[in-house]
Amino acid sequence: MDDEQSIQTLLSYPLRKEGYNVVQATDGRQALDRFDEQSFDLVVLDVMLPKIDGLEVCRRLRSRSSVPIIMLTARSEEIDKVVGLELGADDYITKPFSLREFSSRIKAALRRAELSRPAETGADELPLTIRELRIDFPKRTVRVRGDDVELTFVEFEILAALARAPGRVFTRDMLLARIWGDSAYRDPRTIDVHIRHLREKLELDAKDPEYLFTVRGVGYRFRDTDQ
Repeated sequence: MDDEQSIQTLLSYPLRKEGYNVVQATDGRQALDRFDEQSFDLVVLDVMLPKIDGLEVCRRLRSRSSVPIIMLTARSEEIDKVVGLELGADDYITKPFSLREFSSRIKAALRRAELSRPAETGADELPLTIRELRIDFPKRTVRVRGDDVELTFVEFEILAALARAPGRVFTRDMLLARIWGDSAYRDPRTIDVHIRHLREKLELDAKDPEYLFTVRGVGYRFRDTDQ
């Protein structure tokens, strides 16, 4: 959903050519109306939408749906990338970008969404329970202190990557590659934002975590089972 008709046409054409059904919106209010009218597998939002900006649209969509959201931001708008992730966006693409990159990122997001559905491989993998945290990998469910925790696709994937290798240190680039297939075009701070969200959801005190630890100058690790 982009406010410039020429850009919408440019981005929609290759997707339609590959068989995707594309629904366009000219402003944020129309985008929210379109979302109410039918279900979507993916949402692409430009930050600079008229009437209601893309960040606010992202916030409203995320409050009621786990649909994958990709934000389009200008190169100079670093703050929008961080804010978009804070509001629940799964990924962002920085302008200017090539159609090949755009198409590749769309396909990757749709593949990730498909993998998050119940009919997933590895259904024989046992749940992990450590202290008051329980992660059921095949069902993609998380409980902490007896309560269900709702995670986005990206949050769950980061948690799963760390929890499957307790004690192992992952760099930000390693996690970017694990979740998105590569670390190209992506700011390592993306991982920091998602880790902060995970701590807010899982830890009693996000500043004194018991599950997700920072390894200064390197990256992150999950609590070792021997701790």
